[in-house]
Order: sequence, then structure tokens, then C-alpha cells
Amino acid sequence: MLEVNIESFAYGKKEIIRDIRFQLTPGQHLAVLGESGCGKSTLLHLIYGLLQLEHGSIKYKGEPLLGPSHNIVPGEHFMKLVAQEFNVMPFISVAENIATHLSRMDLEEDRKRVDRLLEVVDLSEFKDTQVKSLSGGQKQRVALAKALANTPEVLLLDEPFSNIDTFRKNQLRRKLFDYLKNNNIACITATHDSEEALAYSDRILILQDGLPIALDSPREVYQQLDSPYQAGFFGEINIIPAGIFTSEEQILLPHQLKPSKEKTSMEVTVVKNYFKGSHYLVEASWNGAEIFFTHGKALKIGVSINLQST
Repeated sequence: MLEVNIESFAYGKKEIIRDIRFQLTPGQHLAVLGESGCGKSTLLHLIYGLLQLEHGSIKYKGEPLLGPSHNIVPGEHFMKLVAQEFNVMPFISVAENIATHLSRMDLEEDRKRVDRLLEVVDLSEFKDTQVKSLSGGQKQRVALAKALANTPEVLLLDEPFSNIDTFRKNQLRRKLFDYLKNNNIACITATHDSEEALAYSDRILILQDGLPIALDSPREVYQQLDSPYQAGFFGEINIIPAGIFTSEEQILLPHQLKPSKEKTSMEVTVVKNYFKGSHYLVEASWNGAEIFFTHGKALKIGVSINLQST
């Protein structure tokens, strides 16, 4: 459905992204992971048509998307972009914001549509509240509902939950991504939240300095973390020299190390325990380096522990 082939894109002489190629089918969700400044927002703006792509192509259903140099109004009609700057009108109600782009040909159907989207973003009780009275997180949810009003075929989300508290975020993500799947809406989410990417996406694209360094299913990406940069999105990292557990250097996450009753090549000293609810993250010292592993209970500070890889 959506074919992206970006050879390169630059602001002036500064290249921002290059060599990005992927396809997106109806209802599929691609999460784009990367640190700030890696090109995530630029990628979304190119796809939506806010920036002109000179080197490469973006196609939808086989037809090229020509960008702002060919469109009087930037942006494609079948897409919606929810940017980090919320596109909401402060002096009208939440419901009026969501209904902004509806046809008004059938007012009763429009009302039902707005009510359904208010449920999706959990703002039903604020239906008649002026947007200027809402918090930043609530405004972000209004922007999400507004983008869905006309049922886009492709939804582009730039850090869509950045202003929303954890409790509300968990519920909203479930509702939103279920809604997109049920309505066959393709979605690209730019995020730095690896938990979100793993749980809700069909594929993950990891960008580093504008270059794609991984593109696969969440399971495959997680099981093939081959650099500290990639692994760093998923927790503390341990770089284990060659010859300790295997003949090659390893990059291990905390859950991939565990205490051993036998003597091993890695004897560490416990430095600190971090309570994580279901387990403890234990910080230890090994030959002057920090080592992190998980354990079911807190360990005594200063005790020596032999570790093995799982």
C-alpha cells in the first residue's frame, strides 16, 4: 500500500536520513525507534508531504506522492499526521475540535462518530469543555481523536503519548491501537519508548544518525540486538568481552545474566539493588566495570556472586 524509498534527505548540506526502504500494508503498525535528532520526525514529515523528497520516492497504491512542490496544501488527504505540536483549536469544545473536518451532511451520524472517538481517547466527560481548559496530555488526546475523525487510511504519530501520564497512557495505547487494527488503518509511530514498540507494533525500524540499523518484527529485533545503541533502548546493557562466556564479545541485557552456584569466569561484587516491582535490578562491579542483572530478591551489598549467561 505505502512504499517508502528514501535515498537521502538533507537540510541544506546536512544530511538527515538516508537509505530507508520499507512497505506498509493496510492495518499494519510500524514503530520507528531512535534517539532525539536521529531523523524520526523528518521521516514522518517526508511521508506526509510537508517536506520535498528529491532523492527517492514515496508511493501509495502504486501512485507517487509528489510532496509540497506539487500540492497547494501540503499533506495527503488519505493520511493524518499527529505532530508534537498539537493541531487543536483552544476556544471551541473538545467535540467541536474532533468534528472540525466532518462533512456535516448527517449531523446525527457525526455525533455518533464524535462520541465513539471520545471513548477511544477517554475524553467523554470533557465533550463540551473548551480545549484551552485542558492539560497538555488531554490536548494530545484531542489531537489523536481529531486525526481519526475522517478515518484516514494511514496515521502518522510523532511521540503521541509524550504528555500523557503512565496510567492513562497504558489504557489509551490499548484502545487506540486496537481501534486502528479493527478499522484497518495503517500506522507509523515515531517513538523512543521500546515497551510501546515491542507490545503494539508489527515491525520495528531503528534509526541511528538517520540510518536504518534494524527493520524486523519486534521479536526478531529484540532477539538480535547487536550493538550497544540498539540494546540501550531495552534497558541497561552489559558488554561481555570475548572468552568469558563465548568466543565472541556479547551484548547482554540484565535478564540474560543470572547467579551461578558454580565458579564462573565472572565473579562480581554487589553494589546496589533497584526495586522493580516484580524483581530487583542488581548493579554489580566486575573488574572496574558496571554489570547489571535481575534477581528475585535484593542481595547484600558487598557480597560476591558468580554469574552465568542464560
